[in-house]
Amino acid sequence: MDFLLQALQLFQKGGPVMYLLLACSVIVVAIAVERHIYYRNMTAGGTDFIGKLRSLLERQRVTEAVQLCEQMPTAVSRVAEEGLQAYQRGGNMENALEAAAMLTAAHLREYFNYLSVIVTLAPLFGLLGTVIGMINSFSVFNIQAGQPMAITGGVGEALVATAAGLSVAALALIVHTYFAHRLDRAVTDMEQVSALVIGALSVKKITRREAHEIA
Repeated sequence: MDFLLQALQLFQKGGPVMYLLLACSVIVVAIAVERHIYYRNMTAGGTDFIGKLRSLLERQRVTEAVQLCEQMPTAVSRVAEEGLQAYQRGGNMENALEAAAMLTAAHLREYFNYLSVIVTLAPLFGLLGTVIGMINSFSVFNIQAGQPMAITGGVGEALVATAAGLSVAALALIVHTYFAHRLDRAVTDMEQVSALVIGALSVKKITRREAHEIA
């Protein structure tokens, strides 16, 4: 309880800028929760899916492979499904895989820009709060004769905003780095499944073409 009271007092000492920093911190936490749920759903069972897909493609069961993709709506399955459907339609399989991977990566990268902005903006808000607090501290209306601590105490309170701004920026940077790492792993899985689909079905196309030429 004492900790909460002290935190509230520090928040009030930081000035109006603290409300902006509080909003930034809430946004960071909301993005972190939303991205965690999204990534958990989009990357679940990726290794198992690739193993099952490889087994089906080795046996040239394209229709069953498409059904497998539909049953597991993840990032890698969406990419694989687009490539397999393009193959069934006789379209350009490589372009379909590339387009699906780019679109899926864009969805995975969503809200990253907001985190980058907060990383830059939060320290600026904190610095603004500190400057405002120091201006108030050095104001002639706050300087009283025989009270030398009037200025130093005000400067100490003004630094609360800077500390809060750096804390929010650090939190946003940690969240951004964590999900950027997860994005890299997801992109690697999508590249792996694209290579798998192209490798398996390109061989089948070549075999069909050679059989047609022989006939």
